[in-house]
Amino acid sequence: MRLRSAAVAALTLTALATPITGTGAAPAPSATDPAQHVNAFVGTKPGGPDFGHGGGGGNTFPGAVAPFGMLQWSPDTVTHQHGGYHYDDNRIRGFSLTHLSGPGCSDFGNVPFMPSLGTAPVAHSTFSHANEQASPGYYSVRFDNGIRTELTSNQRSGVARFTYPAGQRASLAVDAARAFNAASGSITVGTDSLSGYTDSGGFCGAGNRYRLHFHVAFDRPFAGAATVLDGQVREDLAVEGDSGTPSPPAPKTAQTQGVPAPSATSEDVRPLAAAAFVSFDATTVTARVGISFVSLDGAKANLAAETGTRSFDEVRTAARAAWNGWLGRIDVTGGTTTQLRTLYTSLYHSLLHPNVFSDVTGQYTGFDRQVHTTTRTQYANFSGWDVYRSQVALIALLAPREAADIAQSAVNQAAQGGYFDRWTVANGGTGVMNGDPMAIVVSTAHAFGGTGFDTADALRRVVAGVDDVRQRPGWLQFDGYGYVPTGLPDVWGSAATTLEYTSADFAISQFAARLGDAATAERFLRRAQNWRNLFESGGKYLKPRNTDLSWPSFNPVQENEYVEGNAAQYTWMVPYNHRGLFDAMGGDAAVVSRLDTFFTELNAGPKKPYAYLGNEPTLNTPWAYAYAGAPHKAQDVVRRALTSIFTPVPEGLVGNDDLGQMSSWAVWAVLGLYPQAPGRADLVVASPQFPSTTVRRGNGATITITAPQASDANRYVQSLRVNGAASTRPWLPASFVAQGGALDFTLGATASTWGSAPADAPPSFDVGPVPARSGAVGGLSSKCLDAEPAGPTDGAPVRLWDCNASAAQQWTLAPDGTLRALGRCLDVSGSSRANGAKVQLWTCNGTGAQQWWPKGGTLVSPASGKCLDVPNSDPANGVQLQLYTCNTSTAQQWRVP
Repeated sequence: MRLRSAAVAALTLTALATPITGTGAAPAPSATDPAQHVNAFVGTKPGGPDFGHGGGGGNTFPGAVAPFGMLQWSPDTVTHQHGGYHYDDNRIRGFSLTHLSGPGCSDFGNVPFMPSLGTAPVAHSTFSHANEQASPGYYSVRFDNGIRTELTSNQRSGVARFTYPAGQRASLAVDAARAFNAASGSITVGTDSLSGYTDSGGFCGAGNRYRLHFHVAFDRPFAGAATVLDGQVREDLAVEGDSGTPSPPAPKTAQTQGVPAPSATSEDVRPLAAAAFVSFDATTVTARVGISFVSLDGAKANLAAETGTRSFDEVRTAARAAWNGWLGRIDVTGGTTTQLRTLYTSLYHSLLHPNVFSDVTGQYTGFDRQVHTTTRTQYANFSGWDVYRSQVALIALLAPREAADIAQSAVNQAAQGGYFDRWTVANGGTGVMNGDPMAIVVSTAHAFGGTGFDTADALRRVVAGVDDVRQRPGWLQFDGYGYVPTGLPDVWGSAATTLEYTSADFAISQFAARLGDAATAERFLRRAQNWRNLFESGGKYLKPRNTDLSWPSFNPVQENEYVEGNAAQYTWMVPYNHRGLFDAMGGDAAVVSRLDTFFTELNAGPKKPYAYLGNEPTLNTPWAYAYAGAPHKAQDVVRRALTSIFTPVPEGLVGNDDLGQMSSWAVWAVLGLYPQAPGRADLVVASPQFPSTTVRRGNGATITITAPQASDANRYVQSLRVNGAASTRPWLPASFVAQGGALDFTLGATASTWGSAPADAPPSFDVGPVPARSGAVGGLSSKCLDAEPAGPTDGAPVRLWDCNASAAQQWTLAPDGTLRALGRCLDVSGSSRANGAKVQLWTCNGTGAQQWWPKGGTLVSPASGKCLDVPNSDPANGVQLQLYTCNTSTAQQWRVP
């Protein structure tokens, strides 16, 4: 689909008149505005089982919003989903100004507007989907009582048009003390305007709080005006109150969070808390609304600058044009109606968050509760644990400049709040989920070209944050043991948290390397390999581990010590070093067989040892096949997931969209590319879904993808040309993303061996030299590290001996960070961290006990931080070596090849 111009695109305003409930199979006609293919109702109806992680639906909302808009004006149904709208409920209880798209908990839903007929406000009104419309930047519904509400939006302001049936009293309630969670607020009624603020928060039961200011200007004076406090109508024209207890349940657990029943709860029918109730002598009323998280003056300034006196239709036209400008950055030709709807709906949902948070004046409220002023755009609402995986990379691919502002916004949050919080709402952290995702967000934005931010300050803060318990619970044990052990009261899922920290450490290492800080890059690359301390070589899983190095009882489907997933799902979570993980698992053949079993089901949930693609921890795993010499299997699984899990109908998401993360995966799957390694811009290749795709990056670079044979049947790559040259590599380097280029695919319906050669696998990032280096390891008294050739068996002591050039003294520094001789590895007995622990030969098994870091003339065991040592500095032949606290003595000096 070729986008001719924004002006032409803006003319098509009625492309999506009703919710799309079917999926076409015929080729779509050529079109000029991609917005016509967006079904804003996707994700508003549960599409899969509720596995206890926020429900089985996308939790999206269908209302009017601009790209990354501060204002999300959308209907809220009586039956609550975390996005505010449940497709199967025909009762709307208000149109609130703020929403989160796809969260697993509720927040926002501030200041609902509710039109009604007569002299009393109503709790809700009924409607039919036949009388409802939604498209990017626009929403409309006609209630069964004849009232029609239309909404459209700029970034910080919007316009509503209410059309009432003739001959009846036209009324409107606006509640300043109502939100999805407990709220309080104040509202003042003028002659033709409403102003006030609301306070709320409590995401997932957290203590976050924010204040939202609003100003509403109507196109005519009120015929009648009153306020309502706790359901009682008052003559006063100013009121302040609170709504009491929260509406929806907050916790994200299988026991307390299920799909809501389609009936009103006590909260749904509670009276207005602190509301204006006004009426009009007119059948059509226009309300222009500005909001600000800073001040009432900010709300007024946002309204004046963005909307002013423009008509509803002018704002709607501009919103459509803005969306077409963004959606058109991925421009396709061919494909079916279903494919087009899936692509552009997924892209639309990917571009709703994070949200513009600074006013048009540049002011914003920081995490320190102070007002700051910026010359760029400050963003808010980071679902870090979710979006670091691919949504931030997609934004940075399409918009490096905005990605730089997003990265700087995260750094500003850390500067003002003291640390990088994992999940933030407005100007506060919530601490929800686990890991250290914002380090990855910052590094990934930078990797994809969003470099225009204070990178030096960012690196300093992400490095400092790894030793802050607010940012990394369990950091002290992680630093000391090389993993987060079981039993820490402030850690959710010790094994999952360890793996999240290692991914963050890898992203930090790559960020530091790009900034020229080699020492920090090496330090964090070593830390990133701490996954090996959870690798149990017998069962070949990444398992929870106790403080004393023992392994607790284990089952591959256990959820204990993992987060929203199980052991079988998290064992693949080493996306930056699949080669190291796969070698430890027994090699490519064993891994491919294991992956085949894993993908027996695509969305099995956390109680089966299969994929769970309705939630984040499994999302990278389909692409892992490319590292194991089976890229054709990645092509198959990715396409099967794309076409079965993501569908352009209200129930078309099987799990929370999580502020665009799940939808972003679908966009990458359509492109046939994926940002597998956190903090890098390399892309793993599957296969494109459309015959022709153009990606315009917003910085002048363009990526074109042609695949004339493309279809859902023709999903297998037969050959690929990159910038005109034949390539057998199922991956693209970061340089291709930076410079842009052309990909020309030949696709077919049968699998091929393309990309399967070991040398063609995507890069993994380990700590040893490539290629390996071999030779003697010299030590104390000019003697050598010796593997006792008489006993090259597991447990054979490694000792000091006169140098003799024997095979027992020929050591190889391998790419995986091991030291090898006689076909075995230098190993710490029992994985001990204690002084005096003996060092031995052992079958190479991929565990942390076999890692060695040549550092400053020493050989450090990263798992303990201790050094290879000659006991008592005894130079006698045959002394078995040990671990000991590093002390710079000659007994710890080693000369490696």
